[in-house]
Amino acid sequence: MEKEQIPAKQAKLNAILDAATSLLVEKPTASLNEIATRAGIGIATLHRYVESREQLMLHLGFRAMDVLREGFESVEKEACAAERYIPRLIEALIPLGDRIYFLTRDATIDSNPDMEHKYREIRQPVLEKIAKLQQNRILRQDCDAEWIWSVTESMLFLAWERMASGHLTSRSAAALVEGTIRRGFGVGERQT
Repeated sequence: MEKEQIPAKQAKLNAILDAATSLLVEKPTASLNEIATRAGIGIATLHRYVESREQLMLHLGFRAMDVLREGFESVEKEACAAERYIPRLIEALIPLGDRIYFLTRDATIDSNPDMEHKYREIRQPVLEKIAKLQQNRILRQDCDAEWIWSVTESMLFLAWERMASGHLTSRSAAALVEGTIRRGFGVGERQT
């Protein structure tokens, strides 16, 4: 019986997190009462799953880390040419913006050491791949892998922001980020 309750409770928490995500994309300052309403539950029920807004944001942050990890891993598993790694990574991550972008406005996420540790852990394979692309002269060698990823990540967040405001489509955002990174770091072009 206990095994049945755990999945049901997790399913309910997932439904709450889905509702919170959709509302926070629209209204980053939404209250817990508004989130409960969006989830179709009362505030007392919401508090059975999350004690505070900070705890809710941490749940959403860790969920976003899982989404990023899945995006990174999906590209890693593909058998694509080395010079397609960064463009493919951008194509995979752009559609995930609505599940990640709104979190940048919350201090709870930035100040949590567990969140930072998890992010460093999941991005490590990306940094290693970038370093390998630099060794193969597919990416510029005059800056470190961390810099290349930080700029790429910043471009992704900018694209997600523009998408959220309705100024870019997913397709145009991916092309814009890819083109900017290619020109800046020589992605897809071998240096001589």
